[in-house]
Amino acid sequence: MCLRGTVWSGRPSYVTRVQLTDPEWDFIEPYLPIGEYGPYPERLRQQFEGVIWRFKTGGQWREIPAEFGAWSTVHNRFRQWRDAGVFEALLEGLIAEAAKRGEVDLSLVSIDSTTARAHHDAAGMHLDEDVVTALEKAAAEEEKARSKGAAATNKPGRRPKAIPRGKNDDASGVGANSG
Repeated sequence: MCLRGTVWSGRPSYVTRVQLTDPEWDFIEPYLPIGEYGPYPERLRQQFEGVIWRFKTGGQWREIPAEFGAWSTVHNRFRQWRDAGVFEALLEGLIAEAAKRGEVDLSLVSIDSTTARAHHDAAGMHLDEDVVTALEKAAAEEEKARSKGAAATNKPGRRPKAIPRGKNDDASGVGANSG
């Protein structure tokens, strides 16, 4: 899965298929923050490409090839970039750059709403007012019982029914009647 390529500042003599071209990296690099204690600028590209590798392959963080650096470093860098909003800013920058070139077609944007919750009326379910009132009352009573720590089905003064036991219910399987 590796192609022969040029060596970049201490990198192996092979490159993976997911590595960025120089123009792509020139666009991405300004979006990546450099803190007081790191990351070191010469390792940013390597770590960013490790993140790309992880999401492109679907592999686990621990499976990241050593050429991208220690997996834990790449994972921590990803989390820092995620928390700092780097990927959102990068996406906005890509959209703005594409808009400058006239390559943006927002008519293709869609939202998947298959998991959107809706009120029961939105699904076409029609209940009589007295049924809705009864359901709301039952829910309120159940919540009240739950807040007191009692099960909604237990009535005051009653104990739950005992589960009938067989002759040989010892957990070890060894009982007085084993034979």
